[in-house]
Amino acid sequence: MLNFAGQLINLFAAMLLLISFAMLSQRRVLSLINLFALQGLVLAVSTTVVAYSSNQHHLYYSAGLTLLLKVLVLPWILHRLIRKLNVKWDVETMFNIPTTMLVGIVLVVFAFNLAAPISQMAGTITRGTLGIAMACVLLSFLMMITRSKAVPQVIGFLAMENGLFFAATSTSYGMPMVVELGIALDVLIGMFILGIFFFQIRETFDSLDLKHMEKLKED
Repeated sequence: MLNFAGQLINLFAAMLLLISFAMLSQRRVLSLINLFALQGLVLAVSTTVVAYSSNQHHLYYSAGLTLLLKVLVLPWILHRLIRKLNVKWDVETMFNIPTTMLVGIVLVVFAFNLAAPISQMAGTITRGTLGIAMACVLLSFLMMITRSKAVPQVIGFLAMENGLFFAATSTSYGMPMVVELGIALDVLIGMFILGIFFFQIRETFDSLDLKHMEKLKED
């Protein structure tokens, strides 16, 4: 049973990595939000499998919280934001997509080499997925720094938090419930603040391109 659960978790980890690459190559903001929701769904199901196979009952609450917040609430908020801001396409990136994907592959190799000695010390059934979790974090960070629009950068930040949660699950069966609730509340409040921030940028510059703010700083 544990072997089957481990195989399932490895499958979900591979899906998370593929979704991270899909998000990295995605230009359409609507599709990016849908991919983020799918990533949250895979993360919730993976956490449920870990909870069942390891008898860590607090992970059921973590899975439910992930499902509620990252599959339902946050995508709904983001969809409403882009409808009100009329943002549907993000064409400007620092590098072209093939170059970005190549950099992403290098980051994945780096993450696996970095995680290898740590995974040896972990005693969980998910320790083999730590490299994938770190790769997801690095790919999300790469997405943040290669996008010039504010909304994809925020989605990259949220995806990076998904990777960190998966890393915590891989090494120590998650964080204490109080910590997870605190992080969830911080993320939710942060989204409301960022929504207000988006509207202020749009009202001031008639665009969500952060290059305008760089020009303001230079002036």
